[in-house]
Amino acid sequence: MFAERTNWNLTGNRLSEALARHRASGKPLFDLTASNPTECSFAYDSELILAALHNPAALRYEPNPKGLESTRLAVTEYYSARGVAISAEDIVLTSSTSEAYSFVFRLLCNPGDELLIPAPSYPLFGFLADILDVKLVRYPLIYDHGWQIDLHSLQQAITARTRGVIVVNPNNPTGHFVKAAELARLNEFCAVREMALIADEVFLDFSLQNSRPRSFASSHQALTFTLSGLSKICGLPQMKLAWIAVSGPSDEQAQALARLEVIADAYLSVGTPVQLATPELLRTRAEFQAQVIARVQENLRELDAQLSRQSACNRLLCEGGWAAVLRVPAVRSDEDLAITLLSKEGVFVHPGHFYDFAQPGYVIVSLIVREDEFAESIRRALSHFK
Repeated sequence: MFAERTNWNLTGNRLSEALARHRASGKPLFDLTASNPTECSFAYDSELILAALHNPAALRYEPNPKGLESTRLAVTEYYSARGVAISAEDIVLTSSTSEAYSFVFRLLCNPGDELLIPAPSYPLFGFLADILDVKLVRYPLIYDHGWQIDLHSLQQAITARTRGVIVVNPNNPTGHFVKAAELARLNEFCAVREMALIADEVFLDFSLQNSRPRSFASSHQALTFTLSGLSKICGLPQMKLAWIAVSGPSDEQAQALARLEVIADAYLSVGTPVQLATPELLRTRAEFQAQVIARVQENLRELDAQLSRQSACNRLLCEGGWAAVLRVPAVRSDEDLAITLLSKEGVFVHPGHFYDFAQPGYVIVSLIVREDEFAESIRRALSHFK
């Protein structure tokens, strides 16, 4: 009855079952996997946000495949503030970055075509690829006093069916920003082979460095699709608005936009109220981002202080984003370790294999957990290694 593409193993894994048991027991849970900003005690300008949604124009339906022009102009202002000039006509609105990925995948790939994705990276890609009949081929990020793309391995992974390269800037969970030299090589690879660049920049604004990272939206050598949205930029995942910014050689860009417009017209998925509210919602981002960055920096200071008092674990360099990667003794699988930390210490972490780490010995912790909860969670987790 059902399509093979949805023939996933839907039984719970050992970690999810352990978490369910822990919750059912009523014992305290110290959750170091938190990623929903609306549940992490950040302050929102609720009056402004709710007022932005109270717009009489929302009672009128004006379908536009790319989205309302006023909303797309607000997105161009966001990029202008980063020094990137982009036209509203080069923006396509979507309801989420997942939908943005699906539009781009459908645009580029026939069934069985390939896209290159980084490893480690977020596990969402596998499900999207299955649903859209796309094959994912991994290229490694390597760590040597900081993360970098293994460009040689990436080049070796390209085949006749490769349609594009996905980059996450900064990567989730490693926090690695694509460097200028890497961007130049990626543009070169893709332009010569007529492949696309797909850049996920939802965490772009959350840099822990003094310099401002460059957006892929400024790239024009290869056809480039830059994805972002309100979910992370403004900490408003419930508003369901994201976008695709299309750049590159003019002919390829024009063809891509024309085809994306047809795909978007088939769905018309973005609600009018949130589109009308977006200009105001984007104005709230500075205050939200300042809170997040302050918390991430404080939690990193606390993490480093606790790590300095022991020798079993250490933290890998993090340049941005909301997560940290801990290197731990590889005496068992990461899943076994996560289950042990949950059952014995009440601390819930993500095992490295969840993010496609090739070897055991890594766990990922969220840095947006409230500071007091984070400190206690890390204390409990590290006590396991004494």
